[in-house]
Amino acid sequence: MSLVDLEIVRVNWRTTHRIIRSRFPPIDLFEDIADPADWDAILSAEAKTNPRVAESVGMLDLVPEDRRVAGEEASWAMAPFTHTSTDRPSRFTDGSYGVYYAGDSIEVALFETMYHHGNFMAATSEEPGWVSDFQELVGSLDEKLHDLRATPLTDPIYNEIDYAVPQAVGAKLRGEGSNGLVYTSVRYPDGLAVALFWPDIAGIPTQGQHFSYFWDGAQVSKVKNMTNGDVFSVVA
Repeated sequence: MSLVDLEIVRVNWRTTHRIIRSRFPPIDLFEDIADPADWDAILSAEAKTNPRVAESVGMLDLVPEDRRVAGEEASWAMAPFTHTSTDRPSRFTDGSYGVYYAGDSIEVALFETMYHHGNFMAATSEEPGWVSDFQELVGSLDEKLHDLRATPLTDPIYNEIDYAVPQAVGAKLRGEGSNGLVYTSVRYPDGLAVALFWPDIAGIPTQGQHFSYFWDGAQVSKVKNMTNGDVFSVVA
């Protein structure tokens, strides 16, 4: 795949769907009405009396002032970009910068997170059971993104395990000012996903449904919708 061949297209989705762990609380600084341009000064002052404030906010300097979002539930948009680590790489980042991933359907969001949570659980000694609770974030999208939809799933950018190629693509495009990418979901190929490089592109989502994942000792094999009690099984 050549980056020269990638088109930039307008992606207009009435809803986007993202799944995150339920345990992450709102971050006061992002939810405040203060101007994001003042956040650095506010954080510096508050951290002098409460070091935990800086820890909760994360690496604010990773997000330029003009790309920050603020207000009620803004934490869900900002946190993926300020709480990053090279210990937690993903398809389009080595972990040195944040990416907001979302799908065009709840199925995409569920299957993507079930796969990755299964990998996490496989590295633990956790007994089988309903082990983890998650929540859906529902947003919307109307932005110009680099388009990978015509790229075949056999391309290295879609490699199921080795992310070296897509991470290089993501770093280059982000460095050149890209808003992000739209691509075929690797874990749910009937759907599409987006990788958004900045909070203002992701926008501020709202909380949706809540889910619980069942770890059977080998994979996440069942999901319970905590909103209506429905349970569905996943066939590997």
